Amino acid sequence: MATRANRPPVLLLLGPTASGKTALACHLVDALAGEFGIELVSVDSALVYRDMNIGTAKPDAAILARYPHHLIDLITPTQAYSAADFRRDALAVIGDIHGRSKIPLLVGGTMMYVKALLDGLSALPASDPAIRAEIEDQAHSLGWPAMHARLAQIDAATAARLSPNDGQRIQRALEVYRITGRPLSELQNRRAMASDDDASNPFPYATAGIALLPSVRSSLHERIAQRLDAMLVAGFVDELRGLRSRYALHADLPSMRTVGYRQIWNYLEGQISETQMRDQAVAATRQLAKRQLTWLRSMPNVEGFDCLDNATTSAVTDRLRRHLLGAPKA
Repeated sequence: MATRANRPPVLLLLGPTASGKTALACHLVDALAGEFGIELVSVDSALVYRDMNIGTAKPDAAILARYPHHLIDLITPTQAYSAADFRRDALAVIGDIHGRSKIPLLVGGTMMYVKALLDGLSALPASDPAIRAEIEDQAHSLGWPAMHARLAQIDAATAARLSPNDGQRIQRALEVYRITGRPLSELQNRRAMASDDDASNPFPYATAGIALLPSVRSSLHERIAQRLDAMLVAGFVDELRGLRSRYALHADLPSMRTVGYRQIWNYLEGQISETQMRDQAVAATRQLAKRQLTWLRSMPNVEGFDCLDNATTSAVTDRLRRHLLGAPKA
């Protein structure tokens, strides 16, 4: 394996939702263009879905035309896309970018994707449709918070990092335990069980990680509420109405469990009022940001910058320029 000193560079720009990652990433492409060719790679589990544009805060067509993003619009809302899928696709894209003598800048806030990419993937059992269906039936009867409580009894570490309403990941953790008799967290930590490609060479590049962290949490909360209100004005509800008419969607699809879409789905089903929809979506997005910040603050080798500070744009630009000037050519 190549030593760290001669690995090609990969830049990471991470942060919670509404922290300004996209705007900063686009600025970096322009600011560093005279010295380095930068290509953007999305690290966002919501942006992989085609036609889910407003509610995912996907960059609009004009921005994407000027600043193309890899790994956006990969699948339909009826399909699933895993951390393993992301790792495979991201490694291929990074290799292609380096092959063009450019530098990849990975931008996003899906921390499970980041962990899978940098640390590799433990060998986990394939999904068992029968067990998965049984867990889903129990969840329909009891609710995902009750299933989360069951998970906490057998795998406290995994339960602690999951929202009680994160049905997709709770289901997977319970399924893994049912199949193997061992907690998901234990299997993920057993690096010896991982394949040579994932465990021995988890990420063969030199990284420079930047995290956008708010100095005042309440200010980030205000941004989240303002952005959601702007999405609603832009037609978020109608976007989901259109998706429901075009695709065979149901509430348990990963795409429809995305924050915002989940609450609007419940509104369209008549389960909650418009006011409740808005308030619940804001609350869920704040919880998402909280989990993202917890991940970021535990990540090694990631330098934090205040996303609320006007000087952050220039500070991050200078930091990455210094890093790249000292890095080997891709």
